[in-house]
Amino acid sequence: MPAAVPRDARANPLILSLAAALLFVFGFVAQEVTEGKTSAFDRFIILSLRDPANPSLPFGPAWLQEAARDVTSLGSIVVLAIITFAAVGYLFLARKHVAAWLMLIAMFGGIALNDLLKAAFARPRPDIVTHAVRVFTTSFPSGHASLSAITYLTIGALLAQSNSSRKVSIYFMALAAFLTVIVGTSRIYLGVHYPTDVLGGWCIGTAWAIACWIVPARLQATGRIEPTGAS
Repeated sequence: MPAAVPRDARANPLILSLAAALLFVFGFVAQEVTEGKTSAFDRFIILSLRDPANPSLPFGPAWLQEAARDVTSLGSIVVLAIITFAAVGYLFLARKHVAAWLMLIAMFGGIALNDLLKAAFARPRPDIVTHAVRVFTTSFPSGHASLSAITYLTIGALLAQSNSSRKVSIYFMALAAFLTVIVGTSRIYLGVHYPTDVLGGWCIGTAWAIACWIVPARLQATGRIEPTGAS
């Protein structure tokens, strides 16, 4: 995470442990998905979010469905690319060039990683309900879930690191986590992803984001990347 890691990230074993735990959970979920052991769970969750009288529709009023479509767009590649380039533009203007390049690597490296995983698992999209939005790729892991985790957590940490108030820093990170969660949840609600797709996306996206926090922290420690306050 370019110039945006917690100050003790490079030395905090909890962060490394979290990344390892997320990768373990991703591996476990991926194995269960491959073996078909999550089918009953996935089916139950998706159908529980459907109108019992008409399973082709998500439960709730029409405005809730429209709201979910609005929320899910926050995790689209187009929206995330706009947000990323806006942040990168700021970093370049602030003369944080290495940080800007590292942020680009975090985002587009995450896209490449997600595409490789989708191709490897090739899980079909849910076919038990009607999709409320159009989709074009395979299902596992969820790209919206993984890429929103990468982008929002990275930017959240960037903002948190630039602020001296612990409360404000916690707010930024909580907001980033909230955006990540609602984007992933919207994909399940709209019927375009299984819950395990989203869980896998959150795990791999957050683990990748953590990796992108740790590398710049080590570069900062050796003086090979400008500190957060550099200009």
